[in-house]
Amino acid sequence: MDRTTTGASCDRMVAPVEPRDIAAIAALAHEIWHAHYPGIISVSQIEYMLAQRYAPAVMVAELACADVWWYKLTVGDRIVAFSALQMEPGGAAMKIDKLYVQPSRQRSGCGGMLIGQAAVTARRQGCRELRLAVNRNNHAAIAAYRKCGFIVREAAVKDIGGGFVMDDFIMVKAL
Repeated sequence: MDRTTTGASCDRMVAPVEPRDIAAIAALAHEIWHAHYPGIISVSQIEYMLAQRYAPAVMVAELACADVWWYKLTVGDRIVAFSALQMEPGGAAMKIDKLYVQPSRQRSGCGGMLIGQAAVTARRQGCRELRLAVNRNNHAAIAAYRKCGFIVREAAVKDIGGGFVMDDFIMVKAL
């Protein structure tokens, strides 16, 4: 866990997600995706991906996986950001599969704190790099990841079913 205090009475803490957090994280994902992704992907794709990634059964199963780590960032008792990490096959890289910050908390260091926790987790597992996929039209996120030391390694288009594709950049950061 990482506890950071910034500003007057702004206590931010990164901690592992617990099963009791699932509903709050799913609701936060819905808020963030609907605020951020229209114009980048269709509303139909947003709904499809939210259902794929944030259904309670999916999240419970991921919390039970030995090679998946979920973290929440709280301010007081409110979850304002979260991430999910997954060990890549071979163990050399840790994938940041999810990293989302409430719109009102963006550009305040919350994402950087979660990336810092990802680096700590990855190093503990013997990984040499962090890896993530970001939509190539998500310019704000790409800029934020660059600021945190990520570089674009390649472009990738992946069919995710339902008639949708993910049109991404794969970004990496050496540890």
